[in-house]
Amino acid sequence: MPAATLFLGIETSCDETAAAVVALSADGRAEIRSNAVLSQIEEHAAFGGVVPEIAARAHVEALDGIIRAALADAGATLADIDGVAATAGPGLIGGLIVGLVTARAIAAATGKTLVPVNHLEGHALSPRLIAAIDFPYLLLLVSGGHTQIVAVEGVGRYRRMASTIEDALGEAFDKTAKLLGLPYPGGPALEIAAQTGDSDRFALPRPMKGEARPDFSFSGLKTAVRQAATAIAPLTEQDIADLAASFQKAAADAVADRVARALDRFLAEHPGSKRPTLVIAGGVAANKALRAALEETAAKGGFTLVAPPLALCTDNAAMIAWAGLERFRAGLLPANPFALEARPRWPLDEAAAPLYGAGRKGAKA
Repeated sequence: MPAATLFLGIETSCDETAAAVVALSADGRAEIRSNAVLSQIEEHAAFGGVVPEIAARAHVEALDGIIRAALADAGATLADIDGVAATAGPGLIGGLIVGLVTARAIAAATGKTLVPVNHLEGHALSPRLIAAIDFPYLLLLVSGGHTQIVAVEGVGRYRRMASTIEDALGEAFDKTAKLLGLPYPGGPALEIAAQTGDSDRFALPRPMKGEARPDFSFSGLKTAVRQAATAIAPLTEQDIADLAASFQKAAADAVADRVARALDRFLAEHPGSKRPTLVIAGGVAANKALRAALEETAAKGGFTLVAPPLALCTDNAAMIAWAGLERFRAGLLPANPFALEARPRWPLDEAAAPLYGAGRKGAKA
């Protein structure tokens, strides 16, 4: 049997410095040979969020060592690698430049294939790294920077069906956690606090619920939490737990309602799908309450829910290496990958009109 194709992946779009080696066998089977991730949580904790300059500097200091660790864990050398895939956007521009320039240098020095990857495409294709999922499928991408529903119709073929009109879901979790005085990172801290809370104590809104368009909105929910907290201040630990639980339940209900709308639309557009698949990806996909709500929604709609393991939901380089492999296998490579620049904004569905505007850096979503 021919040797497997090996790709080195590099991810530096935010506050994780990551490198991975992924193999694609001749019969199409994927294998994660290594997946090294170094988090910068401690560097940013004092500021309550990611500081772009600190993140970029940390990537510079750590990336070479992380790449060496990923190669060592995989039992490979650069000579064994067939290609290098690196996140070229969207994300924090300083970090993106660090990863992309490093990938360029490796590819130029070794003569290997270079594949600049859209970070969102990494999330979109990540379930195919761990399960035999055929196209098309429906993707719910939920992270600190993005909340979208996308019809994934093939490698490089993505059609946005819905997006948030302001905050991303992860951003809403983090801001609510900060409002409640919970530690950074806010999303996981809020989920922990909610475990001991009464999710029915506060009657919070479910934004957009019942609307025909499947888009998302979370600013009104955050405002309602702030008003409820102000009304009963000073907050006890139980108040915080109850507010966290009530917010989490409201957010999960709102997302489930929006996804249900998209499921119906997806089925109408793909009537031949016998057992369609709903994929949830992105860092917020790790939230257990959200997963439970979506499992119920998917089952009611006749869909199979696929959620990658936590290590592939949060930012990682295995999904970037895999996206590079998928593009390599499909022959979807840029004519001159070394000419492509890092992009702080890079919509997954570039043909779609921006949902809420564009600027000098490109479409916002």
